[in-house]
Amino acid sequence: MKLNLRTKLDLSLSLIGVVLLVSSIISVMEYRSMSSYVSDMIADNIHSVNVAQKLADQANEYNLAILALVGDESSVALPDFDGAAFTARCDSLRASLSSNGIMPLADSVEYSYSAYMLTSLELQDVILSDFIDTRSWYFERLQPRYRRLRQDIAKLTEAIYVDLEDNSRTFESTFYRSIIPGIVAVGVGLLLLLMLLFFISVYYVRPIYRMLDSIRLYRSNNAPYNYDFPGDDQLHELNESISEIATENGILRKRISAMRRGSDKSDK
Repeated sequence: MKLNLRTKLDLSLSLIGVVLLVSSIISVMEYRSMSSYVSDMIADNIHSVNVAQKLADQANEYNLAILALVGDESSVALPDFDGAAFTARCDSLRASLSSNGIMPLADSVEYSYSAYMLTSLELQDVILSDFIDTRSWYFERLQPRYRRLRQDIAKLTEAIYVDLEDNSRTFESTFYRSIIPGIVAVGVGLLLLLMLLFFISVYYVRPIYRMLDSIRLYRSNNAPYNYDFPGDDQLHELNESISEIATENGILRKRISAMRRGSDKSDK
């Protein structure tokens, strides 16, 4: 199939454009996909941190209320504690955790919470009893379970922070991975552009300069136009046409010169 000059240039430039376009689309899709995935994990981590902090605050308020009741001992009614909200937050925390390695820590929080609440229910019997000191019961029996609950919540929060840092680093590395196709495409595009420039220089610019040099020699020194180069496009066709015109012009010049010489002899 014979390709003309315009087609060759159009195909070369189109190839560069297609490579850059495809690589850009790949980069954008890769970045959006990974960014959405990692962003969701980071959002879950932040939600988990907030829920764990609310669990710690709720447990601390209840423990302080019990401590006030132990110091007063004028009432045997236990302070209010929204156990349903605490359990719902634990379930929400479990649902938002993105790492399976953190699940056992969430289970530990629920176990510690159950042990602490069961022990706190002993307060009514302790206050009514004449043999058990409420302060000793609080500091020796209830407080260790509360400390265990706080420690489990703190471990869970620390693990969530570590997971959040890992996801943040993943988000950063995702950005660099997503731009790699773009960088490769730019490199390939530059390489194709250099190849195109080399192709144009060797197969088009250089022959044009050679054609101009041959035309100058032909016009100034009456040298024959004998430049030739392989090809099948319009530039080769143009060179063949110039060569034919130069040859015909050379023949015509010789005829005119011969006619002038004959005219000069007849005049003599």
